[in-house]
Order: sequence, then structure tokens, then C-alpha cells
Amino acid sequence: MTDFRGVFPILPTPFLPDESVDIGSFRTMIERMVGLCVDGVTILGVLGEANRLTDRERTDLVDAAVQTADGRIPVVVGTSHSGTRAATELAASAKRQGADAVMVTPHKEPVPSERRIFDHFRAVAAATDLPIVLQDHPGSTEVHMSVELVLDMVKEIPTIACIKQEALPSPPRIAALKAGLSRDVPILTGLGALYGGFELAAGADGFMTGFAFPEILKAMVAASVDDAWRIYAKHLPLIVFENQPGVAIRKEIFRRRGLIAHSVVRAPGTGISPTAALQLDDLLERTFGARNLCERLTP
Repeated sequence: MTDFRGVFPILPTPFLPDESVDIGSFRTMIERMVGLCVDGVTILGVLGEANRLTDRERTDLVDAAVQTADGRIPVVVGTSHSGTRAATELAASAKRQGADAVMVTPHKEPVPSERRIFDHFRAVAAATDLPIVLQDHPGSTEVHMSVELVLDMVKEIPTIACIKQEALPSPPRIAALKAGLSRDVPILTGLGALYGGFELAAGADGFMTGFAFPEILKAMVAASVDDAWRIYAKHLPLIVFENQPGVAIRKEIFRRRGLIAHSVVRAPGTGISPTAALQLDDLLERTFGARNLCERLTP
């Protein structure tokens, strides 16, 4: 069983210039994540542009991730879908392909209903015995779940093994969840680590996010309170810059780190603008100096 504590980077889906999936870069990126000693990887999330992939591409990416990780680190697969039946089939498929866990979100409905959200997660749990990461990210789903609903689902659905807490304001919500949990379920935070220092102080157990420097997040998780704040403060401008809308800036940093070959964003998304690229040059220089970004960084 995966212990959802530590750092589980959400990985982008690399594309070639013609927007076809770059499986070679995808495998390289996972190998580099293993080398960075992350605690697991998550694929087919928002950063992975999952909503722009075909079914065949999803299957190929899951196969490549599982084969490349080869049991060295857990692979969490995003299996969210607007339809419950489709979500259950995606979760069952991830199990057959050898994934270690699935990440699931609720879906927005014309008439909000917490009972229907509960039923959605219970149906996914019935379709597979894989651990479920319950992702609470209203910024992308437009669904607001009450703390009580999340606690009830954790209590009643035993395969929910982690809460990916991204509802704002996040620190008090993390504290409320920690206080109300009926069993020991780790809480990972996302949002690009934007509020990471505050969330760790509130009791978060680590990160599941797409920030392009997971070793910095690992250092924060392992550090004393004072050192974690120092690391967070040092890198906050970079965290903020990465958190601009879209995935272009983050994919460009992955490219500059040698993790993927191209920073192509699949249409209708767009790549990094010339202005943002120049600002990124300056920001990386200010943060890391002239150091080669392909090298492992010391926070």
C-alpha cells in the first residue's frame, strides 16, 4: 500500500512539435523523478492536459509510466471524468495496467448535490480496489465540497487513502480535516505549492503538485519549521511565476531542466510568450545563478 506522505509530482504530458505525444520524453522524465527520489508520480492531471488526450494516448501513457517506474516509485493515475460510468472504467483500466493508485475529482452538475458526489466516489471505489486520492480542487472542477462531506467519504469509503486538498483557504481547511478525520489519511497539498509553507504548518503531509522543482518541495517536507520557511521564502517568486494560468511556463521549465524535449502545449492552449520567457530567464538567474538546471539543485 502506498504511503501518501512526501512529494508526488504531477507530471506534464510532453508533446512533439506536431502535438503528438512524446513517449520518449515521458519516460526520461519519470527516470529523472526516480533519480530525484520523489515518493511517487501522478500523471493525467490538469498539468498533464488529460482533457486533451485521446483514449489511446491515455492508455499508452499509463503503460509507459508503469513500465518505466518498474515498481521503484508508485504511479498515481488521474481517472476523473464527467460521467460516473466512464470514471469507473478509467479506474478499472488503470488497475489492469498496473497503476498503484487513482486520483479522482467530483464533477460539476447543474444542481449541486453532495449525495451525488458521494455516490460518484463510492462507484469508483466499487470498480477497483486501488487506493483513491480524493482531489478537492474547486479551481478546476468548480465543485465546492464541504469539510463534512470529505470526512464522511473518508469514513465510509475505506479505499480513499489520501486527500489532495486544494480548496481555498487551504491552511484552515487542512487543520479542520486533520481534526475531524476518523482514521489516519494523509493530506497532500497542491496549487503549485503557492501556500506551501502555510499548509505544512497547518499539518499537510506533503505535496502533490506540478511545481517543476520537486527536490525543493522534498527539502521543505524534510526540514525543521524554520528551515522550511527559509526554503519557501527563497523560492516563492519562482512558485508565484509558475502559477500563472495555463501550463506553458511550467512546461518550459521542464524543458529547460532537460526533463522533456519540447514545451509544446496542445491546442487550443498556447506556449510561453516572449515576455514570459525573458522574465523566466531573469527569475532563474536570480534564484539559481548560472547553475545548469539539468543538475540536481540544492535548496
